[in-house]
Amino acid sequence: MSSHKSTKTGLLALTIAAVGVVFGDIGTSPLYAISQIFFGEHPIAQTRTSILGAISLALWALTIIVSFKYIFYVLRADNDGQGGVFALLTLLRNKRTAKILTGGLLILSAGLLFGDGLITPSISVLSAVEGLKVAAPALGRFIVPITCIILAGLFSVQYLGASKIGKFFGPVVSVWFIVLAALGLNQVLAHPTILAAVNPVYAIEFLQQVGFAPALLVLGSVMLVITGGEALYADMGHFGKRPIRLGWFSLVYPALILNYLGQGAYLLSGAPVREGNIFFSTVPSALLIPMIILATMATIIASQALISGVFSLTTQGISLGLFPRLRVLHTHEDHEGQVYVPFINWALFLGCIILVLGFETSTNLASAYGLAVAGDMLVTSLAMILVTRLCWNWPIAKSLLIFVPLLAIDALFLTANSMKLLSGGYVPLGIGFTMFTVMKSWQWGRTKVTAAYEETAKMTVDELVAMNHRSPERFPRSVMILTPKFHAESTEKISGVMQLLLDHYGAMPKHVIMLTIASAKVPYIDPKDRYEVKVFDNDAKFGTIAAIRARFGFMELPDIKEVAAYVNQYPEIVAHEDMKNWLVFAGHEQLAAHTTHLLEKLKFTIFKFIHRNSLSAYSYFGLDDLSLATETLTVKL
Repeated sequence: MSSHKSTKTGLLALTIAAVGVVFGDIGTSPLYAISQIFFGEHPIAQTRTSILGAISLALWALTIIVSFKYIFYVLRADNDGQGGVFALLTLLRNKRTAKILTGGLLILSAGLLFGDGLITPSISVLSAVEGLKVAAPALGRFIVPITCIILAGLFSVQYLGASKIGKFFGPVVSVWFIVLAALGLNQVLAHPTILAAVNPVYAIEFLQQVGFAPALLVLGSVMLVITGGEALYADMGHFGKRPIRLGWFSLVYPALILNYLGQGAYLLSGAPVREGNIFFSTVPSALLIPMIILATMATIIASQALISGVFSLTTQGISLGLFPRLRVLHTHEDHEGQVYVPFINWALFLGCIILVLGFETSTNLASAYGLAVAGDMLVTSLAMILVTRLCWNWPIAKSLLIFVPLLAIDALFLTANSMKLLSGGYVPLGIGFTMFTVMKSWQWGRTKVTAAYEETAKMTVDELVAMNHRSPERFPRSVMILTPKFHAESTEKISGVMQLLLDHYGAMPKHVIMLTIASAKVPYIDPKDRYEVKVFDNDAKFGTIAAIRARFGFMELPDIKEVAAYVNQYPEIVAHEDMKNWLVFAGHEQLAAHTTHLLEKLKFTIFKFIHRNSLSAYSYFGLDDLSLATETLTVKL
């Protein structure tokens, strides 16, 4: 009985936490989404048909895209419990028929999510602070400075970690959704005719009535209702499917439905909309200031969720070899997925400030919002067709029956948002393609560098052991050599770094450990399964020659000190000595162009720039406290 109660309590706690982190983005969309339709850059006249139609579109977008597609189906496509675009990439990586997706589109989708992570904090905080203009129009000139101050405070505390700064996320956002529901219900009870918007016929009639081009503009604004839906999948690994589904259907979905109905009811009543802001116009005057404070807190939380998501996305990309090595700090000793990436943090902060200063209002910024999310959702639907076929073994008819209609809706939203391209949509699209170029160029360059190291090697491991036994001179230090490839057989050639060391010193070290850090296709590796050891020579006189492969999941950060502790305890290795007395060897590449092909030269230039500004392997793996030496290899690309 107590066990059952404990399980229920744990589920409730996880659900509240999921509400705080997962639903922050989509939960703040009511601040600006409907206002954008009727008071945005391309406003629609407020008629009964347009109001019922717009609200119906919002309700059914939430139902079809979020509830049906993401909650019911996409959450099933987990990789060892983890979700997100890199989980899809991993699931399909070895499937030949999915090569186009894994080779380009999913990587582009990851790039687009960086654009989303930049715009969400800007538009969310800006839209909340704009409530001041409703409360006191004279305060309008302070909106941009206040927004910048809040963003500065938010980004300056990221180093503390999400667990510390997000301690009250769940309760605050839960209160936010309860208030959303109450505001909406109040308006619906006063004007119940808005309930007709539940009928999707009103949405179809509205789109037919306004015409093709205006309909696309409306759909571009409706997209704002479901931005944040992709976060449900990306954050699945933090909480699991069940808490996310429970939080959505028990609180978030009903609250959003009620609030959007309430905003439509307010418009049907003919009451004045203050400062073009429908949401704050539905708030009683006496509660306006408290509501602005609550909305600001909710948007800060929504921003935090996206910022943390970008940190995780960056870390996963580094582990998968798709992103240059950056300084990554763990912020929680028990949760390895909670990380802080200083460079990304301050790049996001700078980008957010530029967006706020450049666009000034949430209405203007909404023109830049949605295109990246629409692109990500389209790629997700494409990937799900292949996942259901290649991983779940669904009949092709079932896959197409479910996901082709969803793909058509995603394509329609992407088309609609493409009309925002010149008015701001170029921002997330430009960020997305920039990140895509960075990832593809890094992937290309690292492949070339790895091949150059392999070509450098001259002798096999067997020949290395023979050399060890006949070597008249011995290098007095024990060495650990970082190698890109694990040596499983003695007939394999030694790594290029080992060859460079031998060529440099002309003598064998006292002990040699050839260490390969491998990124697994799962988020986490059980410590007991982390290591694979191959001992080639273990002699009291001639020392140890061994190869070790240490596997880390793509949500983990490699820790060489942990590896060193393992080496010291391994029974078949005699190299038991203080690792601080060891010398760690790592390769250092000197890049040189060796092509006249324009595209290849461009990729080389980009890779060289990224390579020069990224962390070296030894810094990334935490070797700064150990004695370190590097061997330089000239790589012609």
